[in-house]
Amino acid sequence: MKISGSGSIKPAAPTSAQEVASGKQPTAQGPVSSVHSDKVELSEGSSLLQRVEEALSNVSVVDAARVEEVKQAISEGRFRVDSEVVADKLLAAVREHLLTHKP
Repeated sequence: MKISGSGSIKPAAPTSAQEVASGKQPTAQGPVSSVHSDKVELSEGSSLLQRVEEALSNVSVVDAARVEEVKQAISEGRFRVDSEVVADKLLAAVREHLLTHKP
């Protein structure tokens, strides 16, 4: 028996994400006669989150004026470190970390 075709045969691809996720095998399909349109709707929370992200992207993380002020104080020898304040804040940070990250 001889099989002949009119060109190359291409396997059909899955038509939906569910078919891909479930591992469903593709089936041969004829020409598509209707147009499918997908619709995506965002919830109010999603829209709010997007607006917040846009607003935060315009906010500077570093206070450039304060950085320049500290740089100037260091270069002029006016910047002083209070070791007691540093130690207190370090201990407070360690306490908070231990309380929030219990094993």
